[in-house]
Amino acid sequence: MEQVQLSENLSISSIVHGMWRLTDWGVSAKELIKFVEECQALGIDTFDHADIYGDYMVEEEFGKALGSVPSLNKQLKIVTKCGIQLLSGNRPNTYIKHYNTSYDHIIWSAENSLEKLKRENIDLLLIHRPDPFNDPSEIARAFTDLKQSGKVREFGVSNYLPAQFDSLQAHLDFPLVTNQIEISVTALQEFDNGTIDLCQEVGISPMAWSPLSGGSVFNGETHRFLTIRNVLHKISDAHGVTIDQIMYAWLLKHPANIIPIVGSGKIERVKRAVDALTIDLTRQQWFELWVASKGENVP
Repeated sequence: MEQVQLSENLSISSIVHGMWRLTDWGVSAKELIKFVEECQALGIDTFDHADIYGDYMVEEEFGKALGSVPSLNKQLKIVTKCGIQLLSGNRPNTYIKHYNTSYDHIIWSAENSLEKLKRENIDLLLIHRPDPFNDPSEIARAFTDLKQSGKVREFGVSNYLPAQFDSLQAHLDFPLVTNQIEISVTALQEFDNGTIDLCQEVGISPMAWSPLSGGSVFNGETHRFLTIRNVLHKISDAHGVTIDQIMYAWLLKHPANIIPIVGSGKIERVKRAVDALTIDLTRQQWFELWVASKGENVP
């Protein structure tokens, strides 16, 4: 599998595996190691985390398993995120869901993730969501100190609008390398709000969370979902593949160099996502899905 060059110092696999639901999979440490090895054999060397995943437990479960195989752990690229504060028994001092992008919290969160993941460094740290109480100079100072200490290699954001991205970038002496955003055949808002345009303008590859629409496209019964599903079946039949593969191929076709994040704990579904790299949709097929999702022809 080809690597996507995010910076001079960091490349990641064209397909990333997301660990959000790890605690729901019910796998042992041994089974998780096997799963990671199977992903690696498919060419996936990058795994996406966040401090909050699994009620703040996913990083720890992943780290306990992979920490027992340090040679494998060192081969992996790790993405993680910070900033969201959830109501949780694991955070007893939090009484309201909020965001914290203060200098102290970012530093603490990165160091906590390193400890949980049994890592010497994090490859990519993202601010999980825009913080209305943020001080971009504080975020920039935290990023700079983490970079200079070698604890984090590169930095980005998640769910940021263009103005929010520009505001943070203006305070940094090095470039943000990605924006992790929701993109799928049913989630087109990032094309409309200028986020994809900005990624192309500054030359960064966006990461796509929920590339399969959270499963809604497979069982939704609204007119929109039925229309999209019918077009997906038409195109998948033409290529001899499954509709989930067409959804990945639709993202991969776009010249913004979108990086899908696969969230399944079943290796056969991960393999289908990887196989989608070989599916080359025509421009008209890409627009068939765009029109189906929009509900109207292009002007």
